[in-house]
Amino acid sequence: MEEKQMGVVPGLAGIPAAESAISYVDGEKGILEYRGIPVEVLAENSTFLEVAYLLLFGKMPAESEYKKFKADITYHTRLKVKILRMIEFLPENGHPMEYLQSVVAAMGMYYPARDVMNEDTRYWSVVRLIAKMPTIVAACERLRHGDAPIQPNNDLSFAANFYYMLFEKAPDAFTEKIIDAMLILHADHTMNASTFSARVVGSTLADPYTVVSSAIGTLSGPLHGGANEEVVHMFKEIGTKENARPYIEKMIERHEKIMGVGHRVYKTKDPRATFLQSYAHKLFKNNTGRGKILEIAEEVEKVANEKLAAKKLYPNVDFYSGIVLQEIGMPTDLFTPIFAMGRVAGWLSHWLEQLKTNKIYRPDQKYIGLRSQKYAPISER
Repeated sequence: MEEKQMGVVPGLAGIPAAESAISYVDGEKGILEYRGIPVEVLAENSTFLEVAYLLLFGKMPAESEYKKFKADITYHTRLKVKILRMIEFLPENGHPMEYLQSVVAAMGMYYPARDVMNEDTRYWSVVRLIAKMPTIVAACERLRHGDAPIQPNNDLSFAANFYYMLFEKAPDAFTEKIIDAMLILHADHTMNASTFSARVVGSTLADPYTVVSSAIGTLSGPLHGGANEEVVHMFKEIGTKENARPYIEKMIERHEKIMGVGHRVYKTKDPRATFLQSYAHKLFKNNTGRGKILEIAEEVEKVANEKLAAKKLYPNVDFYSGIVLQEIGMPTDLFTPIFAMGRVAGWLSHWLEQLKTNKIYRPDQKYIGLRSQKYAPISER
């Protein structure tokens, strides 16, 4: 019987892999909604924990539901001593994403969650992962530089506590708002690579720590979450606003990828980039010295729009997120872990959704290798 021939779609572009009610993107109009609510509205008016609840449980929480969820998260922000000791013995030259992936995977041994169909197991796994990821990121950052980790301050908000664990001081109100908004903007984005990874691993009924660890590994690649670091490096290399045009034009001539420009889904400017650009202006207002990087970014955007608009390549979220995070004092190599701290809410939401009607992912392939070859002993090869 002749084998059925299949067409191959590179990267599965445009191929629906699941039905989902979590987030919605209209790439032509530049729309991103979480459960039907525009992301910029949530970033301006809500909090990350409220948005996490919305994504996870399908509705905005009532006041009593929010208080319980927030209290549960706050209670579980600390790390076990053995986890902190494990971090100490990891190589100092590791990237924070490697630390985060390793520690999250190890958490599954301390909080066994193999019975993923158990509602309590799912809930407390969600709580622990959201609660502990900022603590892990902050502890890793301090320990790898020879500093003692700082215990969480449960009197602070989720966003402010992360800043406190890094710098041993509470942030000002605007910095706190920026961190919270950053987590909201990164919380979900339909079937991206790391979310697909989470759903594939979740479909095997692996425990949630393994699910999230696999998603973190996927996010670490420069074509996914790592792009925000590359964008800041590019702006620093450009150096001045005047250098932006020749630098970008040379990149376009060489057909090189401009980090932070273009998106598999958006054919117009990413709404998250627009939101972060406005916050960048608020940050740099009356501070022209440090505003140089924003001038460079906007000149790069101008040149890219002139040259690439016909190809529908516009700035994405990574284009401005690094600038904003750098300006509030975040080390460059923490940009992607902060992305992960927000996106864990989306990964876990998709994990829960996957389990509702689970079927293990097992795509097919188109075989292009040799057939019916004879085996030759090693002496005859």
